[in-house]
Amino acid sequence: MTEIFIQKNEDKTRKIALVENGILLEYYDEDDRETRKEGNIYIGIVKDIVEGMQSAFVDIGTEKNSFIHLKDVLKKVDEKKEKLDMSVNIKKILKPNQKILVQVKKDSNDKKGARVSTHINLPSKYIVLMPNTDIVTISQKIEDEKEQERLLKIVKENLSSGNGAIIRTSAEGKEKEIIEDIKNIEKKWEKITKTNVNLNKNKPQLLYKSEDIIEKMLIDLTEKNIEKIVVNEKQEKENLEKLIEENKEYKNIKIELSESKNIFDIYDLEKQIKKIKNRKIWLKCGGFITIDKTEALTAIDVNTGKYTGNKNLEQTILKVNKEATVEIAKQIRLRDIGGIIIIDYIDMLKKEDKEEILKILKEELKKDRTKTQVEGFTKLDLIEMTRKHICSHKE
Repeated sequence: MTEIFIQKNEDKTRKIALVENGILLEYYDEDDRETRKEGNIYIGIVKDIVEGMQSAFVDIGTEKNSFIHLKDVLKKVDEKKEKLDMSVNIKKILKPNQKILVQVKKDSNDKKGARVSTHINLPSKYIVLMPNTDIVTISQKIEDEKEQERLLKIVKENLSSGNGAIIRTSAEGKEKEIIEDIKNIEKKWEKITKTNVNLNKNKPQLLYKSEDIIEKMLIDLTEKNIEKIVVNEKQEKENLEKLIEENKEYKNIKIELSESKNIFDIYDLEKQIKKIKNRKIWLKCGGFITIDKTEALTAIDVNTGKYTGNKNLEQTILKVNKEATVEIAKQIRLRDIGGIIIIDYIDMLKKEDKEEILKILKEELKKDRTKTQVEGFTKLDLIEMTRKHICSHKE
């Protein structure tokens, strides 16, 4: 059973938990007073151009100017087939006071403004629409080649000229639903571009506000058959009922108003939530992992801890590393860890042991609903990987 729990507090904060069979999969602590901007689309105004960094600062109406890099200004290309010409001087593309259409890719924090791009992504149930490009790609989680070909054919035949797309995992096995989805998301984009904008107004303007966490969760988990959403506030219940009424895909989801002051008492979720803040996570075998976040990356270390195993040292190490891999994938999703992630496993001498660990990691990461990319073992026997945040929140 897959459920969503929403706890609205008196101080306007909102806690959201995604739970499957009593196990916490995802958790978000959202503050209504902190407006999330990731995914928003603006007409921004170019301010300072930093030629030495091939970047510029763009005013989108926030306290801090946002940041855009040359790569996010140049026309989007399929990097598997061609390379961007990064030798172009950004001053030849952007001018001070120029108005540009941008989307927030990463929210601002205490130190930096938001990161924006001219490459627009509009997520829907089965595709992510990429306007102003002809690139059509498919989720790496869809591995069957015949299914890949079928889906690419459907999407290419039904996309309007000038639009590209990323085909999502949820599209697997679908056809009519994909075609309808393409029509709906293209109408949405058309509506955004036709927003009444005063081009003579020398101020940034918001064209589109992205979905909130719950809407995004429902879009991403369409195929998961969410059975119910439990809330503790009447207004929240009414808002969700309206959302479900407008989307036939969600018609089987039950909205339940709980009388409990703390709905996280159900399934002992509060105890599971508290563990998210722990640096050290113990494994059932007696080993443990540690998670340390820095500004540049997240480092995860695997240790044997109390586990001594059998007389075969290689088997002992492999057992700890395998159990750690499952827990690492779980914790990355649970904590919504984004950016560069480095995993330091207990050293393995056999090539086949490393390959087994890589295979397990990739399989476990398929359960994650955001993009992950595993680069494999480095020369120092560290695994490098990246993951995209599902939700921006304070670090």
